[in-house]
Amino acid sequence: MHDIKFIRENPAAFDAALARRGLEPQSATLLALDADRRAVATQMQEAQNRRNEASKLIGAAIGRGNKDEAERLKAEVAALKDTLPALEAQDRDLLARLTDTLARIPNLPAADVPDGTDEADNVELLRWGTPRSFDFIPLEHADLGPALGMDFETGAAISGARFTFLRGAMARLHRAIGQFMLDTNTLQGGYSECNTPVLVRDEAMYGTDKLPKFAEDSFRTTDGRWLIPTSEVSLTSSVIDRILEDAALPMRMTALTLCFRSEAGAAGKDTRGFIRQHQFEKCELVSIVRPEESEAEHERMTGCAEAILRALELPYRKIALCTGDMGFGARKTYDLEVWLPGQNAYREISSCSNCGDFQARRMNARYRPEGQKGTQFVHTLNGSGLAVGRTLVAVLENYQQADGSVTVPAALRPYMGGLEALAAA
Repeated sequence: MHDIKFIRENPAAFDAALARRGLEPQSATLLALDADRRAVATQMQEAQNRRNEASKLIGAAIGRGNKDEAERLKAEVAALKDTLPALEAQDRDLLARLTDTLARIPNLPAADVPDGTDEADNVELLRWGTPRSFDFIPLEHADLGPALGMDFETGAAISGARFTFLRGAMARLHRAIGQFMLDTNTLQGGYSECNTPVLVRDEAMYGTDKLPKFAEDSFRTTDGRWLIPTSEVSLTSSVIDRILEDAALPMRMTALTLCFRSEAGAAGKDTRGFIRQHQFEKCELVSIVRPEESEAEHERMTGCAEAILRALELPYRKIALCTGDMGFGARKTYDLEVWLPGQNAYREISSCSNCGDFQARRMNARYRPEGQKGTQFVHTLNGSGLAVGRTLVAVLENYQQADGSVTVPAALRPYMGGLEALAAA
């Protein structure tokens, strides 16, 4: 959510920042709504003040024996009582329109975010690891996986497209990856493990900028709750409407949860295989920090996600997303893309974003700086550490052997009971 006071004082800068995202100017519309609401608020205050004043004058008029003046004042008070509800309704309507308009405008990009229109303008920052040289043609996971327990047909028969049924050692490897991520993020990354709800209310989705703009991308239950698209929603919402003490910051939380996405905005993308599913697991990272810490925290969080890939010895590259490719709530985002030899391409496996105070304003999440009476909005950050299914895909493709088996990465073997390879039954 944007600060209308900032827009009032910096309309040109606000529109210029939106232009970097390829959007039309919005300040004139917002300031017109703001001016209308402020005018109504002034009328309300004046009417309330006059009603209070006239009410007091009635007694004085009666005390002087001036019945005509008292009756006139009574009529004025009655008229004001009739006027105020209409003004209050007008004020609520204008506030709702202003809030809804603000809620649909994305975050402003940080100054150092590269300008651009789409993923072609993203900037590669580094590469780690050397893609393996194969003495055979490597398969994509969708061709390699079925013989090892990645059952696409049963998943589709039970639930439809973009659901998969994992069996045997494949299911165990998937579980091992998630557990390894949790352990690494807690024991090495310093994140606190959480077990969160996967069903949330409107307020949680709204506060983490998933509503109203992206309602069609999520699943809603018949009782009005939402299945989380990521545990960013649950973890970040844990500070909704709270005032945190300075000593409580930074807060670093992680959770391994099921996630659900309708993929309404991704029709036709990655329909084959395990990369883009309606139901998947992800190990999420969320940080709640002081404003002056958020840039450094963004680098730290991304480094924690990178540590997972390095421990699994999966080659990857780090990308700075351009203004046209960033998510709605982000002011700056790094993507990590893992090498998939079956596709001969790097594919996204983690996205780490600094949201500044954008989500905090929507959630009214604040903290009280030490030694100060007032409060400030916190900054929120979120990232994947990592997407479990996509990591499974990367392991299958990078560790595949000519006979169709897959070597288990050394870091995962303790979670696999010492199993060194997945082989066809």
